[in-house]
Amino acid sequence: MKLKVLVIGSGGREDALCHKISQSDLLEKLFCIPGNPGTQRWAENISINISDFEAIKNFCIEKKIDLVVVGPEAPLVAGISDFLEDYKIKVFGPKKSAAQIEGSKSFAKELMKKKNVPTASFRKFTVEQKEEVLKYLSHLIYPVVIKVDGLAAGKGVTICYTYHSAEETIEEIFVQKKFGDAGNIIVIEEFLEGEEFSVFAITDGFDYKILTPAQDYKRVGDNDTGKNTGGMGSYSFIELLSKDEINEIKSKIIEPVLEGLREAGYPYKGCLYCGLIKTNDGIKVIEFNCRFGDPETQAVLQTIKSDFLELLWSAVNGNLKDYNLQIEGKAVCLVLASHGYPEKFKTGYEITGLNEINDSELIIYHAGTKFFDDKVITNGGRVLNIVAHSTKTPFYDLIRKVYECAKKINFENKYYRKDIGLRGLKKLRIE
Repeated sequence: MKLKVLVIGSGGREDALCHKISQSDLLEKLFCIPGNPGTQRWAENISINISDFEAIKNFCIEKKIDLVVVGPEAPLVAGISDFLEDYKIKVFGPKKSAAQIEGSKSFAKELMKKKNVPTASFRKFTVEQKEEVLKYLSHLIYPVVIKVDGLAAGKGVTICYTYHSAEETIEEIFVQKKFGDAGNIIVIEEFLEGEEFSVFAITDGFDYKILTPAQDYKRVGDNDTGKNTGGMGSYSFIELLSKDEINEIKSKIIEPVLEGLREAGYPYKGCLYCGLIKTNDGIKVIEFNCRFGDPETQAVLQTIKSDFLELLWSAVNGNLKDYNLQIEGKAVCLVLASHGYPEKFKTGYEITGLNEINDSELIIYHAGTKFFDDKVITNGGRVLNIVAHSTKTPFYDLIRKVYECAKKINFENKYYRKDIGLRGLKKLRIE
């Protein structure tokens, strides 16, 4: 059987998804809505707004699409899977009810509490409870974490080191409406100390396969300084976690959460992103996302040796138990950003040097780019992802390769961190 596939999204994650799907023997034709200059290497880009479910449905029916793969969280939380599946269109991505695991922080925390999943202790407050929140915050030991309940493009989490900063954060969320309605409910959590990492579980609601673990770099500055971003880089290899740690994640986190969602009547099909932290009390959950992470996906997918489209198709059809996941090698991803990101930055600058990279272990994924007058120009905060992967080349040399590549690609206001992958070197005990 050959499949016609549609990927939804326009970032670096979607470029990586399209690239990996394009390598499948099962693929007949690949489309991307709306895509970017990178995705058009592997797919036919279609100019439809990703929030226009009706237009997407009509396109799927017209082109006889067999599978829709949803990249970003917003369409999933808004119910695109439910909408398309009403027309018998298969979707890799959870339905609206299950996507609440990312769409509502309080839903996720209450689910974890019910299923005894290890996570930070928390309390939930609504916008009407401002005075109560401030009173509660005055009794806490700092630092504490304040999270807006709804979607905030990865920027709705604030670590507050003093009562004064917590007070300011509440003012921004509840009064200044910095995050709009997403901040009408907040969750206040204890601050967890330890090393953070991500695990993606591809699941059909019952069975699941764990992809290669990854670590990303959320802060904009070297040595994890500055503001939180969508991610400035990542790396992925199997040695990140021991077998015991993998088993702990399966038995204490993934399986109870999938069971809890089934019990609630919300069986979860898609990628369950587990944002985790190693603490002195074991591995705990920081957050769940209802889709592939960005920029971890750009590294993680490189390590999948088996057919990726077959993996997604098996999950959608409830046949995951029989899928033989094969993983190999190590990968690192460096994000080239616009200077000023994640705050104010300028776009519209020509990108040069993209065609000068000729190395089979390197791939450049487009994130915030677009075509203008036959040129590729910058069109976002995170512009390009440089990814190196190998089963043989030492990890140190993969890091060196992405940085050498970064010097060859030029655009005005280019910015990137200089320490991506170095934590991974320590993991591998190469210093």
